[in-house]
Amino acid sequence: MKRLSLKLVIIGLLGLAALTAGGCAMVQAPVMGAIYTDVQGPAGATSNSASSKMGTASCSSILGLIATGDASIATAAKSAGITKIHHVDYYSQSILGFWAKYTVKVYGE
Repeated sequence: MKRLSLKLVIIGLLGLAALTAGGCAMVQAPVMGAIYTDVQGPAGATSNSASSKMGTASCSSILGLIATGDASIATAAKSAGITKIHHVDYYSQSILGFWAKYTVKVYGE
């Protein structure tokens, strides 16, 4: 009986560890999914006029241990030759918290 309860405790602790470790590679988002996140949202606006160009910049993370990229507004604007920014949006993805990607989208002229 003691062996069975010890096994249940160990399995429960391993399950709890797996659930809490899943948040290692999270990204900014208005809502987060424990299994999968795929959302877009606004980051800011400076004008309500139409924009003719769109630039992007992104970064990614694996297990929250390795993170690379440049998701700055300046890099996104430079990628499309934007000198006057109208508004900025973001797009974030995450799969089980093990892989995550964050992309900044800059609109302007």
